[in-house]
Amino acid sequence: MRRSDRLFDVIQALRTAKKPMTAAALAEQLEVSPRTIYRDVATLQARRVPIEGAAGLGYVLRRGFDLPPLMFTEDEIEAIAVAMRMLRRTGDRGLHAAAQNVLSKITVALPDALRAHLATPQFFVSDYGAPAPPVADLTAIRAAIRDEHKLRLDYGDEKGDRTQRVVWPFAIAYCAESTLVSAWCELRDDFRHFRADRILDCDILGESFPVSSKELFARWQDRFAFQNKAQSA
Repeated sequence: MRRSDRLFDVIQALRTAKKPMTAAALAEQLEVSPRTIYRDVATLQARRVPIEGAAGLGYVLRRGFDLPPLMFTEDEIEAIAVAMRMLRRTGDRGLHAAAQNVLSKITVALPDALRAHLATPQFFVSDYGAPAPPVADLTAIRAAIRDEHKLRLDYGDEKGDRTQRVVWPFAIAYCAESTLVSAWCELRDDFRHFRADRILDCDILGESFPVSSKELFARWQDRFAFQNKAQSA
């Protein structure tokens, strides 16, 4: 690992730590010796990175410190490129467009050598995956999840029967061959999973959830943590 990468990793480790980290803990996490950590911390402090603490007591990074512009390794660049291209397989056009913007922003910020590596990667990601839903706007549904707004859905099941539901959406599951909207359904008074390609109409209501989306997600996890197959709507 380059020393510049390790110095960045020291900052990142301290930034995300919930309590002071000793040199030994940092050394174990970064797979170096404690002596190396002592030198790295001294170097960062000399560069005015606000690291406080001392050997044997632990180190903390003062709140409010902004990291310098990110620099990536070649492996990290390839991970980003693969992940952004795999978003095409979700069928979520909004996320696909956002991924293209992410790649453009990262490409501009990279030095020439890494920029070329990102622009012409030596791998291929197939487009096969969940189809884009013909009616449901996943961008709008994701906005409803963030804002905790109810949705009114017209939904067709596998038999072609159509029902209208008011639901409290709290998550989207991007599966290999389908996209599911996870929600609390007022009609069934229970959790349901709606295939996005079977949503025939969708309106965001002005009414908010009576409980938070985090609480709904936690209840859903408790219910379905050990189930391999989602309950159909």
